[in-house]
Amino acid sequence: MNTSTLVLGASENTERYSNKAIHKLRANKIEVFAIGAKKGIVLGVDIEVEKKFFKNVDTVTLYLNSTRQKEYYKYVLELNPRRVIFNPGTENLEFENLLKENGIETEIACTLVLLSINQY
Repeated sequence: MNTSTLVLGASENTERYSNKAIHKLRANKIEVFAIGAKKGIVLGVDIEVEKKFFKNVDTVTLYLNSTRQKEYYKYVLELNPRRVIFNPGTENLEFENLLKENGIETEIACTLVLLSINQY
């Protein structure tokens, strides 16, 4: 089973939840891709600033508010992940409905919690 994850809204700032998620995903041996506002590296994961087409993305985990998500709607649909996780503060009914209409699962949850309870 493919378990690669795209962290959308990634940051090198260790105080950010997106950074903590990259650490936890890597600790769980999950392949990680990352896109953020600034280029950087977290645990060997390159943070891209362009909407790069990553192959076989299973999960997109969001760390962008609903306004910032709009520019990624088409991109995420083109990636065609199995699911998109809306972390706390990223809830977006418009995007959630669009994803569901295109056969992509959505989950309103915390990636860090899901990983810590083995429900990822």
